Amino acid sequence: MQSPADILKDIWTTAGGEAAALDRVRLTGTEPQIPSSFRVAVAGQATIAAVGLAAAEIWRLRSGQMQDVTVDMRHAVAECRSERYLRLDDKPPPPAWDAIAGVYRTGDGRFVRCHTNFPHHRDAVCKVLGCEAEREKVQAALMQWKGEDFETAAYAAGGVVALMRSYDEWSALPQARALAELPLLSIEKVGEAPPKPWPKGDRPLAGIRVLDLSRVIAGPVAGRTLAAHGADVLLVSGPELPAIPWLTIDTGRGKLTTFIELKSEAGRAQLRALLKDADIFSQGYRPRALAALGFAPEEVATISPGIVYVTLSAYGHAGPWAERRGFDSLVQTTTGFNHAEGEAAGIEAPKELPAQMLDHATGYLMAFGAMMARARQTREGGSWHVRVSLAQTGRWLWNLGRLDGGLNTPDITGEAVHAAFIESMPSGFGTLKAVQHSALLSKTPAQWSRPAMPLGSHPARWPVRT
Repeated sequence: MQSPADILKDIWTTAGGEAAALDRVRLTGTEPQIPSSFRVAVAGQATIAAVGLAAAEIWRLRSGQMQDVTVDMRHAVAECRSERYLRLDDKPPPPAWDAIAGVYRTGDGRFVRCHTNFPHHRDAVCKVLGCEAEREKVQAALMQWKGEDFETAAYAAGGVVALMRSYDEWSALPQARALAELPLLSIEKVGEAPPKPWPKGDRPLAGIRVLDLSRVIAGPVAGRTLAAHGADVLLVSGPELPAIPWLTIDTGRGKLTTFIELKSEAGRAQLRALLKDADIFSQGYRPRALAALGFAPEEVATISPGIVYVTLSAYGHAGPWAERRGFDSLVQTTTGFNHAEGEAAGIEAPKELPAQMLDHATGYLMAFGAMMARARQTREGGSWHVRVSLAQTGRWLWNLGRLDGGLNTPDITGEAVHAAFIESMPSGFGTLKAVQHSALLSKTPAQWSRPAMPLGSHPARWPVRT
């Protein structure tokens, strides 16, 4: 079983990082930290450490100064569950899930998971089942369905659901075989452009402009992390787009936020104008959704030569499920994690991982890939495309191995997290208490210099570079 240092080394060197830089990283803490048969704690620590090391290396390129990076495993785990520890005016989060979200039995004795936190996804499930949005009625209707048939029909109707599969069942699917051919993250050149020098600034990403077109957890965590190292992150949403308010607050730290209506030509013109001065374009829309609006990677590289374009998907960019919608909980369900955790716990039902680790680890990998690609752009020129997916991260997590007795580990208490890792800050919502960033840099400590604000609070323009 690989050590945390070796896991970090693999991530770092695969993305082109120089092995000598790893000598400046200190990883503290021991597994497992939280109850799971999977190595979720080290997955969080390693991906956060990769981002921290990328920030330190960029600072070395910009300033000539070396610095050390320390990541504690317990702090990293807390950050990978940041949404549950957030407090707004000392109030805890509301229930995380819609009333009919969750696991159901089907008529053939299988389990399916429905993700209905967005109204249009809930409506799609109810339309396919022909029932009202009440848990008992959904369960009764699903007893008339085979699990896989419902999964197929719900996706066709615009819903997001997942049949619980064992790892062996998942591995036999064409989509799993397609993913096996892909790296954890890919960085590919998609256009020619001269090298862009680093702007002046006193943080690793000072003056770097990031357009963040993402929702829920993974993509927003990437933007939040880039902001922690000094980037100007502009979150682009729309007044009609559904959002999950608590997640928006937690991942909004450090960001500006604006509304642009991308379905209108005027809105698309606004986005093109922002792109001309952007360094990183990070998006989590379904494949081809932005391409249909004129913002495919190659088109964005034409609008903004030298751009780093980051794409997040649920199931990867290759294979028959490349277009399929998905969230962390669904990818856990369909790729074998919930089945395996249930078996390890001795129950004949799905059991979730103790964190949305596919989301959080993928978010850190997005930020890491963006930073490594931006550094490469300064060295070599070109426009670059970074691709990650929840399922690729899941495959990597699975391959890290299992922990015997890991499910018997006592969970970290909220009291322990609040005593050790929480900072208080003002926001546009009230006083926030939230988890600090867990990658500790010795010369350029991570910090969020802008408060979380309600969506659409800022104009669609970049701040002046100081």
